[in-house]
Amino acid sequence: MSKRNENRPGYKHTKVGWIPEEWCDAQFGTIVRFRNGLNFLKSHRGCKCRIIGVSSFQDYFEPQPDSFEEVELESQPTNEDLLAENDLLFVRSNGNKALIGRCLFMSHLHGQVSFSGFTIRARVFAKGVLPLYVALFFRTHGARREILALGGGTNISNLSQSILGVVRIPLPPLAEQERIAEVLSAWDRVIALTDRLIAAKQCLKKGLMQQLLTGRLRFPEFGKPARRRDELPKGWDAKSLRSIAQVSFSGVDKKTHSDEMAVRLCNYMDVYGNSYITSGLNFMQATASASEIASFSLRKGDVMITKDSETPDDIGVPAVVTEDLENVVCGYHLALIRPNPEEADPIFLAKELASTRVAQHFSTHANGATRFGLSTAAVTKTRVHVPPIGEQRRIAATLYACDCEIQLLTKKRDRLQKQKKGLMQKLLTGEVRIRN
Repeated sequence: MSKRNENRPGYKHTKVGWIPEEWCDAQFGTIVRFRNGLNFLKSHRGCKCRIIGVSSFQDYFEPQPDSFEEVELESQPTNEDLLAENDLLFVRSNGNKALIGRCLFMSHLHGQVSFSGFTIRARVFAKGVLPLYVALFFRTHGARREILALGGGTNISNLSQSILGVVRIPLPPLAEQERIAEVLSAWDRVIALTDRLIAAKQCLKKGLMQQLLTGRLRFPEFGKPARRRDELPKGWDAKSLRSIAQVSFSGVDKKTHSDEMAVRLCNYMDVYGNSYITSGLNFMQATASASEIASFSLRKGDVMITKDSETPDDIGVPAVVTEDLENVVCGYHLALIRPNPEEADPIFLAKELASTRVAQHFSTHANGATRFGLSTAAVTKTRVHVPPIGEQRRIAATLYACDCEIQLLTKKRDRLQKQKKGLMQKLLTGEVRIRN
């Protein structure tokens, strides 16, 4: 609990720490009834039923529309095996230990839904306890720490009803529980709305990419669009990557050598996780030889792709350098592509390399068994669509604007989540009170 409550007037010390005098605390097992989930069959001889499994948890607080999967159970589930609104569902066991103990709050269920054997259901029965408030408590770091402590630490591999049942919960009066839940639910609604807006913008951008990069949608001043999928508009061409750009594979590793010069290294994950490489990224410190610095120092307008991957369908991910960078070098496992400015706009080229058509080419030409890689020939011979440079720039500006809008919404969503996290900590410990 919050140390700021310690010895404050109007607060008392309890087994959950310092809480307001009007509050009480209780063991979770004294206010709910537990039930483990059902095991389902891999054969197709049982009774079909919709369930919620561990894959539905992730970062969500409530089940999402795609949370339910249809499985076959050994027998028809009873009423006790079905979820009801206001139930709490916990991950009992999972290969990903970080998910164990995570809570999902059941709301807006449609039809009969059960829950898998890797989960535990908790159903509140005690009077004066709001299920939504309890679910919010189990989303705090304090609840997570207590579950881990009771279960033996971060190596916990299984959550039992007995462990979950002894977790202690601070309980305000019911009216204050309702006010806390109302405030935090308002934050959730705004976050969910922002998430839906981000998803809609991403869908719009994906559709625009598919149309603009194939010429089936064009700006009127550049001419008529292509009529068929297998044709290019008048004025467009299909060229090999090596005919419009210089391509080189970096060998600059992450090691530091005393006989080399200090540099900042743009790594595989910097490219994989960002469409645009800017000075705001936290590049790691490394060293490189004079010849490596001369060959692989990044310039504004450079494009990089990931040339190695654990799977062939996740290779060739591009990013473009949009700012002048000081002493930043392209790192190992990356291909550096430097487009001819008269032939290719960098942002357009990066989007073209991210297109479904080119991604399929990279996947087909990735070699390996446990780890896959692209050869120099596979990259340089890649066929890319090349509209006139003015049209490339117009397409690039449109898609860049989409990315900027999505980035702004994502930052807004992240700020809201951070605000809610801080507010939860204050409200659920009584550090901040909501008065009538």
